[in-house]
Amino acid sequence: MFDYMIVGAGFAGSVLAERLAAGSGKKVIVVDRRPHIGGNAYDCYDADGLLIHKYGPHIFHTNSKEVFDYLTRFTDWRQYQHRVRASVDGMLVPIPINLDTINELYGLGLNAQQLTQFFADRAERRESVKTSEDVIVSKVGRELYEKFFKHYTRKQWGLDPSELEAQVTARVPVRTNRDDRYFTDTYQAMPRLGYTRMFERMLAHPNIKILINCDYREVRTVIPHRELIYTGPVDSYFDFRFGRLPYRSLEFRFETLNKDLHQPVAVINYPNDYAYTRVTEFKHLTGQEHPKTSLVYEYPIADNGDPYYPIPQPQNAALYKKYEALADATPHVHFAGRLGTYRYYNMDQVVAQALSLYARIAGQTRAEALGKTA
Repeated sequence: MFDYMIVGAGFAGSVLAERLAAGSGKKVIVVDRRPHIGGNAYDCYDADGLLIHKYGPHIFHTNSKEVFDYLTRFTDWRQYQHRVRASVDGMLVPIPINLDTINELYGLGLNAQQLTQFFADRAERRESVKTSEDVIVSKVGRELYEKFFKHYTRKQWGLDPSELEAQVTARVPVRTNRDDRYFTDTYQAMPRLGYTRMFERMLAHPNIKILINCDYREVRTVIPHRELIYTGPVDSYFDFRFGRLPYRSLEFRFETLNKDLHQPVAVINYPNDYAYTRVTEFKHLTGQEHPKTSLVYEYPIADNGDPYYPIPQPQNAALYKKYEALADATPHVHFAGRLGTYRYYNMDQVVAQALSLYARIAGQTRAEALGKTA
């Protein structure tokens, strides 16, 4: 008899498994339909021995010391500051938009104060900021919105920014200084030996058993357990009773080049050209020394592949509320993670959510929930 069956071996499921086993002495079985642990953060070595992220780049960043310290139990870190360039007007310029972006794009020599005025002169007044289009045009005007955001967003989401909630483009700041880091969080680093090794250490507790390449429905009734923690799509759990929650999916095309490095930074965005949205070169992320290099091209596709991004529109949030009410009324089942709660979380937010759920299950404070280790 297991105390918990956990569906999904990504961040949410793995953190909950580790805490229940090491923190509460519970017996846990983790079930995942994929042939590996780690969820979308899974990394592996390709045929040439290059460390790649199979499901696109995962860059860890957080302002939470609690989350960072917790994950440090399972990995050493490689310090890494993420930088992105956007291919616009034949140039590779910093994104998020900053002082250098504007000076390079327009051949100007503005300072920070002048750039503030530059944006103000071009910004379009909005009575209320409701959509992703509103967010950008109200900050920097229509021309920069067209160059950097409009077409990228259409490719990524299959929708115009005017059809998406403000949160989509609000995630990307606009700066008046020369800081070209994509993130400004206090803690920015990559697991030194990769994410998969970190997950292996997280799930190494003797109270944890792992069953991969298996749909939980195949074993739910034959493996005895007292409670279920579900991190898959919440609508799927309820057999799409109210209809499907829409997602965007991704298709990845990998390329190996016989050269040390190909790009000046890890990621180059292509807002206006090509069908793909961005190209990632993994050696920038991993720090691996290797005579070859691996790139991945990301092609957003409709909801007919693995679910990656919940689509942020009011009608989808309303549909999720119906499933949330069902989830809350389902005894002995807990829902967690990006898919289980239909929210676009970063990795650190998923970890924080999982730690909070464990604290509630264990009847402890967050500090108590983090206190006991194996």
